Amino acid sequence: MSKAKQGDTVKVMYTGKLEDGTVFDKNSEENLLEFTIGQNKVIPGFEQAIVDMEVGEKKNVKIGSDNAYGPYNKEAVIETSRSVLPENIDPKVGQRLQAQDKGGNPFVVTITQLTDNSVTLDGNHPLAGKDLDFEIALKEIA
Repeated sequence: MSKAKQGDTVKVMYTGKLEDGTVFDKNSEENLLEFTIGQNKVIPGFEQAIVDMEVGEKKNVKIGSDNAYGPYNKEAVIETSRSVLPENIDPKVGQRLQAQDKGGNPFVVTITQLTDNSVTLDGNHPLAGKDLDFEIALKEIA
């Protein structure tokens, strides 16, 4: 049986968990994740875990934050005036908003604190700085 390698398009079923066992993402047999190994469409550690797997094989893998969503960057958190938010938004803690950097490139921020005058925005991915556990089943190599 062939093993998954760079350039192969694969279909996988997975469950992603935090270290405390909380499930943060999963898919199903009806909604398999399909990607091509080497195109960087999934986190590096997940992609690396698929290499050398055979169809039908299952494995559990721990992926450190450096091979997942990266370390948590304190510099990506800013407190700013609430007036920078669009007037049509009723901001709430946990809400995700699209912002633009100085070059006009879009990125997502999460509101982490609100006061009458200020808002704290976190530009880190919600899973940044976290080590992740995945249960992976390789279903198909195309």
